[in-house]
Amino acid sequence: MAGGRRADILPVMSPPALTIETLSGSAAKSALPALAKLRTVVFRAFPYLYEGDEAYERTYLRTYLEVPGAAIVLAKDEGQIVGASTCLPLAAETPNVQQPFLNARLDISRILYFGESVLLPAYRGRGVGVAFFKAREAQAAGYETTCFCAVQRPSNHKLRPKDYVPLDEFWRRRGYQRHDNLVCSMSWRDIGEASDTTKHLTFWTKTL
Repeated sequence: MAGGRRADILPVMSPPALTIETLSGSAAKSALPALAKLRTVVFRAFPYLYEGDEAYERTYLRTYLEVPGAAIVLAKDEGQIVGASTCLPLAAETPNVQQPFLNARLDISRILYFGESVLLPAYRGRGVGVAFFKAREAQAAGYETTCFCAVQRPSNHKLRPKDYVPLDEFWRRRGYQRHDNLVCSMSWRDIGEASDTTKHLTFWTKTL
């Protein structure tokens, strides 16, 4: 595999100053332990309720080092990673993620898939989410579409916080459209549960 690439480092809203940095290939390797920990912390919250394992996460994240066209976007506060977002070609994703698009007879080679966006609560509301979308869309040259998926949870779920606000309107403002006919399945263990269960995730897409 060719050496990694480090993109320009861009300032975000301050004070204190945050920076957004896009990495690919081996340049992202040193960030994996912090990113694995960040995923397990942030995804414990509703709606994902993920009972994560850092060792598994580090293995999972290696995909972003090895796949051409993949990238990891980091948000840093004075050098400390406080948020991250990922993207890779949909054609390099697992079959369960690809299948809804194949069923709809869409060309997956023309789609860039956005993986997770995770950000510590103290840094939300400062423009980082918008910066994550802009940084990943900057990686989409040559693609026709970008997409991501979001887990479905019932509105009366027992662990849904009373002040929880879905991100649907934020995503729509970024130009994304929900497709109820594009749904994939993933399995993970919810907090407080003994074993993995299947979850359904709905896709959102944007035509570039």
